[in-house]
Amino acid sequence: MQRDKRRVAQAFSRAAASYDSVAQLQRDIADRLMEWLPHQVDGNLLDLGCGTGYAAPYLREHYPQAPLLHLDLAHGMLTFARDQRSVSDAHYLCGDAEQLPLADGSVGLIWSSLAVQWCEQPALLLAELARVLRPGGRCLLATLGPGTLHELKRAWAAVDDDVHVNNFIPLPQLLAHNTALQVLRCETEDKVLRYRRLQDLMHELKALGAHNVNSRQEQGLSSRQRLVRLLEAYELQRQTDGSLPASYEVYYLELLKEPQ
Repeated sequence: MQRDKRRVAQAFSRAAASYDSVAQLQRDIADRLMEWLPHQVDGNLLDLGCGTGYAAPYLREHYPQAPLLHLDLAHGMLTFARDQRSVSDAHYLCGDAEQLPLADGSVGLIWSSLAVQWCEQPALLLAELARVLRPGGRCLLATLGPGTLHELKRAWAAVDDDVHVNNFIPLPQLLAHNTALQVLRCETEDKVLRYRRLQDLMHELKALGAHNVNSRQEQGLSSRQRLVRLLEAYELQRQTDGSLPASYEVYYLELLKEPQ
């Protein structure tokens, strides 16, 4: 595996206070996934990878009676969500989506926006989602594909052969490991953000906690030399409107655990 989840958790914990200031794309994706919510939920509601708790008020309004579980890998995010967006009948759990600290069949609905892309074991992830869902329960996921930040990957490839950008699992590979959940709905969306300078994108990724957390090998160039080469390579992708693009490949999934 390329990522150390301790580093992922630390990065997002450090970014808890700055995350919302640069998270418009993340809010837009969450808002679209919110439109997929079923009318009712039977049992606990799990916000998997809750982050700063953006979804909490909307989930509570939609399901006023359902116990709401906030779960995130980053303790700093959980603390921020509890302090800044607390809602009634909510519980906060620090845990890993690939090893959920929940009982079998204890959840009626899993809602997760831009969290599971940090998992690298899709078979284990989907098995855990299926395990904690009640029969007839549903899972709504928004996650990222490998086309995300392909412009930044291309620019770094002109600098060295190191891994500088987070890689995410393609949809066919993710679904190939799904043996317990029925796919009710699947959509993809390509979203493109535009920046005046590459430094603005890099600052945003750091403020989100979504900067590179892969293991890296030094390539012999100084940080200054790498940055200059990166800026030159990314500049070749500047658009006719004067902007620098940054693309995100987004998957939306609705999964069902078959009723018994």
